[in-house]
Amino acid sequence: MNTDAVTQQKNWNGKPYHSLDHMLRERFGEKVYKVTLNGGMSCPNRDGKLGSRGCIFCSAGGSGDFAADAELSVTEQIDSQIALLSAKRPIHKYIAYFQAYTNTYAPVEYLRKIFTEALAHPSVVALSIGTRPDCLGEDVLELLNELNQRKPVWVELGLQTMHERTAAYIRRGYPLSCFEDAVQNLRMRQIEVIVHTILGLPGESEKDILETMQYLNGQDIQGIKLQLLHVLKGTDLAEDYLAGKFRVYEREEYLNLLIDCLEYLDPSIVIHRMTGDGPEKLLIAPLWASRKREVLNLLHHEMKVRNSWQGKQLQ
Repeated sequence: MNTDAVTQQKNWNGKPYHSLDHMLRERFGEKVYKVTLNGGMSCPNRDGKLGSRGCIFCSAGGSGDFAADAELSVTEQIDSQIALLSAKRPIHKYIAYFQAYTNTYAPVEYLRKIFTEALAHPSVVALSIGTRPDCLGEDVLELLNELNQRKPVWVELGLQTMHERTAAYIRRGYPLSCFEDAVQNLRMRQIEVIVHTILGLPGESEKDILETMQYLNGQDIQGIKLQLLHVLKGTDLAEDYLAGKFRVYEREEYLNLLIDCLEYLDPSIVIHRMTGDGPEKLLIAPLWASRKREVLNLLHHEMKVRNSWQGKQLQ
């Protein structure tokens, strides 16, 4: 292993990539957990503004299948999840993560109410908001800028891919230029940006996926989620899968691709996720994805065997 690799691994507490856990421990001095919240919002891809069927891979939960009950207040949602998490381990700090659907798709007065309530919780040290680049108007941006002066605010943008042909197939509903404008507007306000990508979208080759990684190196982003494509019941993607129009990755294929993606990613970008599965009752394929701990252990082993680390191909 060369000197650069040793330095990187030392900086990341022995892991060959810039992990979210390492970043949080550095920033907040201890382990931090996310509580997933539901702000009761919809999405322009579902309510008729852009479409009514959502993105092709999106379940009825709108990416918030693991989020709390929207019938509860924000404080009640946070407290209920803290009670569950703290029963298993001692935890003192949390990130309030608005996950379900599009979490800036509401009047700014309502957004101010729920985001302020989340940030006011004494155990919450940061706010993370999952949304679309086309749902960040000037009034929303100014609200996020104001909140970011109190506690850190992160915005998670669902890009999935840089390729417009794939974006059309998955019904993303906005052009790449919209994403670029959103990143620029957020970074002008010093708001951290986390980008969601999906590995294994139908019709995309490994070359296409690595082009998305290299593209994101050129954007001012601070974090990335590398999401394995999974097929959920009740989605249009499931119909195509069951019709034999595409296949999903086997575990070894995915691990190889994931390592390649990490090697092409700028080492300053924090890795927030490297797999994903969806609810067990909805998951059609790949079924191996539900064993996430096993997948991560295999990834760490394989990267060690290969003398691999994040950014290796950029040295």
